Amino acid sequence: MAVLGVVLAVVSAQYGYHRDELYFRMLPPAWGYTDQPPLTPLLADLSVALFGDTPSALRIVPLLCAVASLPLLALVTREVGGGRAAQSLTAWIMAGATLTLAFGHLLVTASLDLVVWPAVLLCAIRAVRRAEGWPWLVAGTIVGASSFNKLLVVVVMAGIAIGLLVCGPRRWLRSGWVWGGVAAAGVLALPNIVYQATHGWPQLAMGAALAANNALEVRLLMWPMLLLLAGPVGAVFWISAVVAILRRPAWRDLRFLVVAFAVVVVFVFVGGTQFYYTAGMLSVLVAVGAVPVADWMRRAARRRSLLVAGIAVNAVLCAVFALPVLPLPVLAASGLSVANAATGDQVGWETYVAQVDRAAVAADADAIIATNYGEAGALDRFSTSGLPVHSGHNALAGLGGPAADARTVVVVGGRDGFVDPYFERCEIVDRLDNGVGVGNEEQGRPVAVCVDPVAPWDELWPRFHHLS
Repeated sequence: MAVLGVVLAVVSAQYGYHRDELYFRMLPPAWGYTDQPPLTPLLADLSVALFGDTPSALRIVPLLCAVASLPLLALVTREVGGGRAAQSLTAWIMAGATLTLAFGHLLVTASLDLVVWPAVLLCAIRAVRRAEGWPWLVAGTIVGASSFNKLLVVVVMAGIAIGLLVCGPRRWLRSGWVWGGVAAAGVLALPNIVYQATHGWPQLAMGAALAANNALEVRLLMWPMLLLLAGPVGAVFWISAVVAILRRPAWRDLRFLVVAFAVVVVFVFVGGTQFYYTAGMLSVLVAVGAVPVADWMRRAARRRSLLVAGIAVNAVLCAVFALPVLPLPVLAASGLSVANAATGDQVGWETYVAQVDRAAVAADADAIIATNYGEAGALDRFSTSGLPVHSGHNALAGLGGPAADARTVVVVGGRDGFVDPYFERCEIVDRLDNGVGVGNEEQGRPVAVCVDPVAPWDELWPRFHHLS
């Protein structure tokens, strides 16, 4: 835990804000948003208020989540019969796993999942293995509370239920403890359900937009990411878990975990939303897999050294992939910013904003329109032009468009030419360049000056709205 915490603290100030962090710090407090529940933006606001408006301040919460995930996962290992060696293997392999490092470095909605999914699954495992009912109530409470961060947590709940139905022990489906947990989840999640119902179920629209934009890519990437999220050695752990659960008679009551994992994989594949949604299940399977791996290690003295070396190499590979540890020229030359977009999305924001500000001042613009929330968040954080910043992307669309008398606007990035029909004249005056050659979503995107909208802004603004 200490090593992981120190590593994440040391790299927290490298590169810069991630686009999601810029977005979260820009959102005003609300009961919910078009694309997510309210908790993560609220945590961003609190982090800025308490610790300052810096990347390191925003990353205190994810650091704590990553560190706290290790003892939870070690408890999973203990719950399935793992001793001290197996628990140590769990802690070390997961401390260096891609998913722990990536989501522990950035404040994203998946950061809280580092503790939520292991906690829910730990409760389910304990209830089944010890024949105790109260952990189901705790699991339901965690699911309900977590709905304020991400509604995806319902998938793990459904996966557990389907797993129990298919593999047993089915008696739990008739238990008052289980249904008490379901009730607790429902009561705690009620504000989010009410928000969704009263706002036209925006999460369904968001899910459909993600699928429309990402589905093919997600369905291709999710398979290699099953191996990369825990690292290549970590993949050996979770694969060992699946095999052992299916083959060990003593672990027959854990087979619901394999079905739950399959449910999550099918959900990601069919939904085509985000490939990393399997991360929570993978971390728990790694913790279970530490038991057969520890058994394998004990059979020969040299295996211990081999495994320790493998875990160390796994951690280094995952760190290079997931963390901002490479000098920017090396990152640019390596192409890692393309393989892991989250790394590239931390580079160049201040430089991009300076370009936009120069264009806005030269054009004597009345407002700036950003195509995506990363650009809007960066302008909100770094712009010195004093101009209002607007965007039609996701929840920012609801904050409104330019003032009625705005005649000249700077339109930034993303969707080349899509605004041309909305103005008498649009001219590209610059293209975004971070100056270090790191590829990301913004690099090379246009900065256009657009003059004289063809209709009033209250008519035009809905055309700028988009989900992705």
